[in-house]
Amino acid sequence: MSTSKAELTLMIQGTTSDAGKSVLVAGLCRVLARLDIRVTPFKPQNMALNSAVTIDGGEIGRSQAVQAMASGIEPHTDMNPILLKPSSDTGAQVIIHGHALSNMEADAYHDYKKVAMDAVLSSYTRLSDTYQAVLVEGAGSPAEINLRENDIANMGFAEAVDCPVVIVADIDRGGVFAHLVGTLDLLAPSEQARIRGFVINRFRGDIALLQPGLDWLEKKTGKPVIGVLPYLQGFYLDAEDAISVEQTLSTEKPILKVAVPVLSRISNHTDFDILRAHPQVDLQYIGPDQAIPSVDLIIIPGSKNVRGDCEWLRRNDWDIAIKKHLRYGGKLLGICGGYQMLGQWIDDPGGIEAEAGRCAGLGLIDMTTTLTAGKKLERVAGNLSFSDHAPVRGYEIHCGASTGSALRRPAVNLDDGRVDGVISADNQIMGTYLHGLFDAPEACYSILKWCGVTTESSPDLAQLRERQFDRLADCIEEHLNLDVLFPELKTAWPAAEALLCREG
Repeated sequence: MSTSKAELTLMIQGTTSDAGKSVLVAGLCRVLARLDIRVTPFKPQNMALNSAVTIDGGEIGRSQAVQAMASGIEPHTDMNPILLKPSSDTGAQVIIHGHALSNMEADAYHDYKKVAMDAVLSSYTRLSDTYQAVLVEGAGSPAEINLRENDIANMGFAEAVDCPVVIVADIDRGGVFAHLVGTLDLLAPSEQARIRGFVINRFRGDIALLQPGLDWLEKKTGKPVIGVLPYLQGFYLDAEDAISVEQTLSTEKPILKVAVPVLSRISNHTDFDILRAHPQVDLQYIGPDQAIPSVDLIIIPGSKNVRGDCEWLRRNDWDIAIKKHLRYGGKLLGICGGYQMLGQWIDDPGGIEAEAGRCAGLGLIDMTTTLTAGKKLERVAGNLSFSDHAPVRGYEIHCGASTGSALRRPAVNLDDGRVDGVISADNQIMGTYLHGLFDAPEACYSILKWCGVTTESSPDLAQLRERQFDRLADCIEEHLNLDVLFPELKTAWPAAEALLCREG
C-alpha cells in the first residue's frame, strides 16, 4: 500500500446549508482515525465568520479546525484554501491559503473563481500526497443553479478530482425526500453518476415508520440510503457559522446571567460555547430590536466590520443599555472587535473593512484603534493579570492596533513578554484581543470569579470535544453502512475488516 497518495477521497455534500455536512465529516474523520488511518479534512471553499489560526500561521474556517482535531492532527491552511468572510451583504474578504487577498464584491469573486480553483487543487494535491484519506466537505448545496458556473465548492471540485460524493439531508427540517430527489434531479448526468448514496440526518422517532419512505427513495433514484443518523440530544461541536442557543442549565446552583448582543457581522461566537456548557451560566444571545435584560455580564463579541457594528449597537440602543448596566455595577467584556468598540475612536484610514473613515467608539476607556492592512494571526498563551493569574490560551485574528492610557492596565500577560487588553481602574470593564479566552478551565473559573461567581470548577473544552467526537463516531458506526460508504477500506486497510463485518 502506498503512503504517498491518498487511497480514499470522499466528498460530503448537502441538500441545504446546515444539513449536517461539517458534523458528518468530523465524525467520519474520527471513525477513520480510530482505525489508525491518516485522515485529513478538506473544504475547498468556506464562507464563515468563525475562523481559527493554524499551525502554519494562517486562517481557516472553524469547522475545518474542529475536523482536524477529530482526526488527531494540527489544523493547516491547506484544509480550507479559500475562506470568504462577509463584511457586507454583497462583499467579503477573500482569504487564500490562510492570508487575506482583498475585499471583493460577489460578482467580482464569481469571475475570480477560475483562479481560486488553482489554489484549491494545489492544496488538495498536497494533502492527498501526505494523508491516506481525504474527507471533503462541500458548501451549501450543489443544486444552487446560479452558482454552478465555475463552481469550486461542490460538484466542480468533485468532477475536477474525480471523487465520489455522498449527499446528506436534514430530516428535522422537513421535506427530506423532496430535498434529496430534487437535488439529484438538478445535477448533470456525470454528477449524478458519482453519487455513492444518501445519508439522512437528525431523525427522531421509530425508524420502522420511515422505512417505506427509504424504500421508495432507493427505488426512485437508484441510489442506496447509506443510513439514518438519529438526533443527538445535548450534542455539542463548534458551529461553522450559525449561532446555537441550546444549553443545559442547573437550577440547583447560583447562575451567572450573561448577555451577548448579536452584531450584524458577529465573528468567532464560538468563544462563548464553553459558557453555554457551564451549568452555572445562563447565556443569552440578544437579537436585533431586543432589549438587553438585567444580567451580571455583557460581552461585546468580535466583528468583521467593527465601525459598522458599533453603529449597529447604537441603532439597537444597546449602547444605552450597556452604560446603564455599568452604572448598576455590572461587568462588561469586549473581545477583539468588541474590545475595539470600548474605546474613544475607531479609525480606518485605508478602508480595510469598509469605506475609509472613522467613527466614535463607546467611549468607555481611554483608547483609540487604527485599522491597518496587515492582519495579525497568532496563537498565544499567557496568564490573566487579575484574580488568580490563571493560565490562558487563545489566538489573535484582527487588523490594526490600539493605543491609549487604558493599556497601562493590561488584562493578560503573554508568555512572549507582551501584554494584551485592558482592565479598567474600577474593575468593571475588561477588553482583550484574545479569542478562546474561556477555553482553559482555569481562565474560565477566574473570569467568572471576576464577575462575582465562585464555582467548584469549569468545564474543560478540549475534553468536552473529545467526548463528542467519540460519541459521534460511535453513532456513525452504529447507524451507517460503512461497507457502502467506504468500499476502499476492504482492500486498502485490512485493519478495518472487523468494523465492516460488524456493519454487515
